[in-house]
Amino acid sequence: MFSNKYFENNNFYSEIEIDNFIKKTLEYANFYSDTVFQLNGFSVPYLYDSFPNVIAWGIKSELICKNDLNSFDRLNQFSASISLPIFGFFGYNLKNQTEDILSSKIPSIEFPDLYFFEPENIIYFKNNGFYIVSLSKNSDVVYQNIISFKSSESAIFNISNRNEINKNSYINDINYIKEKIIRGDVYEVNYCTETLLNATLKPVDLYFKLTEISPMPFSGFVKYNNKYILSASPERFLKKQNDTFISQPIKGTVKRGISEIDDNNLIFELQNSEKERAENIMIVDLVRNDLSHTAKDGTVEVVELCKVYSFQFVHQMISTIKSIKSKNIYFTDTIKTCFPMGSMTGAPKISAMKLIDKLEHTNRGVFSGSIGYITPTQDFDFNVIIRSLIYDDENKLASFHVGSAITIDSDAESEYNECFLKSFAIKKALGLI
Repeated sequence: MFSNKYFENNNFYSEIEIDNFIKKTLEYANFYSDTVFQLNGFSVPYLYDSFPNVIAWGIKSELICKNDLNSFDRLNQFSASISLPIFGFFGYNLKNQTEDILSSKIPSIEFPDLYFFEPENIIYFKNNGFYIVSLSKNSDVVYQNIISFKSSESAIFNISNRNEINKNSYINDINYIKEKIIRGDVYEVNYCTETLLNATLKPVDLYFKLTEISPMPFSGFVKYNNKYILSASPERFLKKQNDTFISQPIKGTVKRGISEIDDNNLIFELQNSEKERAENIMIVDLVRNDLSHTAKDGTVEVVELCKVYSFQFVHQMISTIKSIKSKNIYFTDTIKTCFPMGSMTGAPKISAMKLIDKLEHTNRGVFSGSIGYITPTQDFDFNVIIRSLIYDDENKLASFHVGSAITIDSDAESEYNECFLKSFAIKKALGLI
């Protein structure tokens, strides 16, 4: 669990407008460092809590894995001697190490398959104040440097070109998936499409605009060299708290209503939709199986099944599954057996991933991977990289993916509309709608 025990011997700062200081800190870190992470749960109520509010930057040490068959072993070794939390991400193509699958397409924006770093500086925000830990400077010096920093960011975006799948092509792909389902090759596939933009963006300002429009419990800002992940994710991939693992897949989405009565009716419809419940339960069964490989016998438990949670623009159906760690396993073993998350693949997982690689027009890259942290006690929390904008500042290229679960009962037109709903916050932040 992320707590102030890693920071309690450091100064606690308060009596300052926190939201402005958070933005100024991120601007400062983004200006001076090639590697920056912010995690923020925006205090959204969530079973087993949302992300902590923390900013980390500067590299004391780092782990970079690409096309490395020992990535998880290397992560286990890297995390063994840390005294403060480390931060990092898994890209979707890490699946090529967990399963016998090889993607033939190249991502529009490339990241490592796995990246973690031990930061030089961490600011942990809690109870209307914050702790500062710096390995290279006195905390008061860091504080004063941030306060005096003047941002050079101005316009949020400038978009010159836009490329995305057309509706007819999308519908043809959905119908092809349904043919595969009818044949019995697969039961459910999470099919995603990419929108690619030639754009000049101001990442910090755009991230704050995105999360102001859509504050989510597993949001994150990542800078890796000149590439960025701006995430307003509602979904947890996997959390470890002591010996307990927690997974909370999302399957089932409906828009918010225009009135309280309309909203309640939509919640009722989602809660009682046979199609949406079937999608969710299929993934619950998959997650239960994934967790069982590293769980103590008899400890895999469904805590909540198909519960509807409400967010800014959507209602989501979320289930919660937990397990207790078996003896003599590494924490990375459970991440490895659960990755990639079933909510972003389908069932059976391997068959779904092979169909995804064949049918999706582009490589997902870091999308549908995960951002998060690992503590010195090897507790961790990771999101699912959805509702996220990926940006390459060097090549002025931006990308976002959206997708939905396709089953035998799916209607292509309805799935297309659901994808639009899921991309609403990003498009609104970019001024596209």
